[in-house]
Amino acid sequence: MGIGNAINACAHLNNVANARLGLTSLPATKVNLALALALHRAGFISSVHRGGPQPPTPQELAAPPAPRDARQRRDAPPLARHEPKRPIHIKAIDLHRVVRGFASKDGLVKGLQLGECIFLMTDQGMMEGREALSRNMGGIVLCRAR
Repeated sequence: MGIGNAINACAHLNNVANARLGLTSLPATKVNLALALALHRAGFISSVHRGGPQPPTPQELAAPPAPRDARQRRDAPPLARHEPKRPIHIKAIDLHRVVRGFASKDGLVKGLQLGECIFLMTDQGMMEGREALSRNMGGIVLCRAR
């Protein structure tokens, strides 16, 4: 299923945000692309581009304008607390509680705060928690973003 790739991508994006880099690249896998597009749909990444076999030259990166691709609020990275320990499966009933701000029944997933999103790997791909809830689906919790 490629969850390890998504977890590594989350950790990489966290490190990029902490280092205050504007651009970054991820390995070209379906899971990483799905995660990047889900973060883009939620507004945490300003743009997603597919690269080629060669990375961009330093002259291309230094050319103005150089937009920041990773958005940051109040000097905090979007994926501030990313500490993967084990796969956590969440059902639609528990996801409903988490999205409303309450902890799940088993206590493994804390409720969402204002401006926070949770991303899940579902049977239909990667999606944000509210989107999965509207489809009445559960999945594996990947990361939370503020």
